[in-house]
Amino acid sequence: MAEQKRDYYEVLGIDKNADDAAIKKAYRVLAKKYHPDMNPGDAEAEKKFKEASEAYAILSDPEKRRQYDQYGHAAFDGAGGAGGFGGFDFNSADFSDIFGDIFGDIFGGTRRSRSNGPMKGANIRTSVRITFEEAVFGVEKEIELMLKDECTSCHGTGAKPGTSPETCPKCGGKGQVVFTQQSFFGTVRNVQTCPDCRGTGKVIRDKCPDCHGTGYITNKKKIEVSIPAGIDNGQCVRIRDKGEPGTNGGPRGDLLVEVVVGRHPIFQRQDENIYSTVPMSFAVASLGGEIVVDTVDGKVIYDVKAGTPTDTKVRLRGKGVPSLRNKNVRGDHYVTLVVQVPDKLSHEARELLKKFDEETGDTLNAAKNVSSGNAEESGGKGRKKFRK
Repeated sequence: MAEQKRDYYEVLGIDKNADDAAIKKAYRVLAKKYHPDMNPGDAEAEKKFKEASEAYAILSDPEKRRQYDQYGHAAFDGAGGAGGFGGFDFNSADFSDIFGDIFGDIFGGTRRSRSNGPMKGANIRTSVRITFEEAVFGVEKEIELMLKDECTSCHGTGAKPGTSPETCPKCGGKGQVVFTQQSFFGTVRNVQTCPDCRGTGKVIRDKCPDCHGTGYITNKKKIEVSIPAGIDNGQCVRIRDKGEPGTNGGPRGDLLVEVVVGRHPIFQRQDENIYSTVPMSFAVASLGGEIVVDTVDGKVIYDVKAGTPTDTKVRLRGKGVPSLRNKNVRGDHYVTLVVQVPDKLSHEARELLKKFDEETGDTLNAAKNVSSGNAEESGGKGRKKFRK
């Protein structure tokens, strides 16, 4: 018993009211997915490809679609077997347009592209190193790199002086060649960039001795790079028209300069804010007083309040990094104040510190308040005993 055919609309995954564009789009997706050249040796993929192709051959033809909508598969019982192609005129459907795209993807061909038209040159990437402060306030840098320029001998033609490029005989100056590809439906036309002229439409018989037929010579050049205030590590500065030369009269590409910002010994940056840590003495933390804070704008005096604990964070407004969008808007500088405990004390200082401890009544964890007997510590669900 012959296998029952699926509904053509179901095969393509479209509605029965789908227009021609929707039908073609649906088939293009399926044909590319299940094409045998994309799935070599896969019998199931080949079966689905044939099924989709048969559905498209019927639904893309207005008359055949009308008959199918009225009589279903019975309208073509004499045309082809289950899943077959015998009686269908695939040339009547627009398979050449679809398979030109598919074979272009498979074999590297191109369609509807004028390869010999003006094309912008490729971008060039390089990098420049700057300091932390230069990133904050901006800087002018000079970089050296090799750039291509039009050959002065042949004026960019690539041909020996006194001669000219000739029209490519293979493509007739179009920059593209048409070749045929055998498929399940016969011969499919496809378009590729001409291999002889590489899409330019011109061939050079006698090459310029200075540029060897390229039309360009390479020179070392110095370029000024204006790095804006507020730029961050890894960001790029774009310099227009300093990249590779274009082809066939196209514009030059751009130069992309990646900025590498050096580390700072004191400051760290996050977005537009700056962070640093500043030590303060125990006396200043206790009594209050002035400390000196380093910022990107220079040293500033900060008045510490009496009784300031360690790890206190303060904000210096407007002492951060300028915004790239508006250099008049700046982030903040956040300073962490850390009490600095001296590791070396003179005898006099030690005695004074002991006296200070006695005067302030700082008896927390003082040994004199622990009895010589048992010490108990409560916590959690039970009690721990520590014997002296």
